[in-house]
Amino acid sequence: MINTICYFFSFLVEAIILWQYSSNLFPARRTPQRKLAVLCGLYFILFCVSLSDSIWINIILYFLLNFIFLLTQYYLIWYTALFHSSILTAVMAMSELVVYGIAKHFAPRFLDNGREFYHLLFFSFFSKLIFFAVTYILIHLMKNSKKDAGQHDQSVFLLVFIPLTSIFIMLTFVSIGESVLLPSSLDWMVTMGAVLLLAANLLMFEINHYHQKKNMEFAEIQLLLQKESDSAQYYKMLNAQNENQRILIHDIKKHLQSIDLLNEQREYAKISAYIRQLVLSPDLKEFSRLCDHEMLNSILCRYMQRCTDSHITFHADIRSGTTDFIADNDLTSLFCNLLDNAITAAGIIPDSFIEINTSKREKTPFIVITVINSCRKNPFLCKDRQLTVNKNGHGFGLKSIRKVVSKYHGNLQMYYNDDTLTFHTIIALKQ
Repeated sequence: MINTICYFFSFLVEAIILWQYSSNLFPARRTPQRKLAVLCGLYFILFCVSLSDSIWINIILYFLLNFIFLLTQYYLIWYTALFHSSILTAVMAMSELVVYGIAKHFAPRFLDNGREFYHLLFFSFFSKLIFFAVTYILIHLMKNSKKDAGQHDQSVFLLVFIPLTSIFIMLTFVSIGESVLLPSSLDWMVTMGAVLLLAANLLMFEINHYHQKKNMEFAEIQLLLQKESDSAQYYKMLNAQNENQRILIHDIKKHLQSIDLLNEQREYAKISAYIRQLVLSPDLKEFSRLCDHEMLNSILCRYMQRCTDSHITFHADIRSGTTDFIADNDLTSLFCNLLDNAITAAGIIPDSFIEINTSKREKTPFIVITVINSCRKNPFLCKDRQLTVNKNGHGFGLKSIRKVVSKYHGNLQMYYNDDTLTFHTIIALKQ
């Protein structure tokens, strides 16, 4: 009974460490009360199973239950949850092995004799102390990149192999130590092996974190280059527009004389057509301000110019403040790929058009982005109704669009209207 109290204390500390680790690093999917209830339920299962004294079952179950908790209670991709669960399991297991190896050097029969209470208490206290110290270091190493937690590259899945291998080696050491009485020199070697395994896992973790940071810096540089390119194109287009307007203003006297001549001849229909032609002239259109978001405005102006050059009617209705929460790199990936696909599909059709709208769904945290464009053929060609990459252009950049939608916990819907020959893309993003 008294040993059961030690087990309860151990799992309580491990649950607290998991709570601190996950709460500091990942965006929560559930309320704190819901998370606490799930955590207590999972660790109660773990506590009950631990009474069987099977090391292998305890380690495997600890890994699986941590994975379930991270995946269900936080916004994490499954392979990222798998990676962090394996890291926590490896650190916990090797912390216990370090204390076990050191203790066995001074007391060869340590934790024998029915797992004596004081020995078990000593083992639990110091192993959890090391576990807490290492996870505290990990939290501070990763805390600067909290905003990108859960959005790691799929290469993280391959790194899971390292901590899982370390856990297997550690369990092998423990099994050998419990089966054979090792000389003190080998006890020290086992202890040093556990320390080196722990250090190797931490080093691997730091190297992965370093590469993630460098990838983010590279993406930021690419974004700056994209901004410069968009700004240059925007101001070039603005200068061209101003030049055309100056030419039109210069010729306005001649246009008024022509209208006056038509008026003397009582050609009222021709006067109306003439004025309409002047009013609809692209030289009088306002290209410079399509929305109040500077980055998105530059992107839309650039694509509006492309549409004008391709004789595609372009209309944008971007409501104020609807895209402020989207990071500039995600904004570029999302809208550029959407408009690239739309222009590719609409560019080969006479009298084609593209409409793009953003609006806030009332009483919800969702922003809705809608793109409608002319499209001659239904791009859903396969029998399973999956969108295919074809000459209409849809499919290119689709993975990038889905990645951004997933990052903002949104939803993507696409369909083709056979009656109007238009392709519709509807995206809902959560603020």
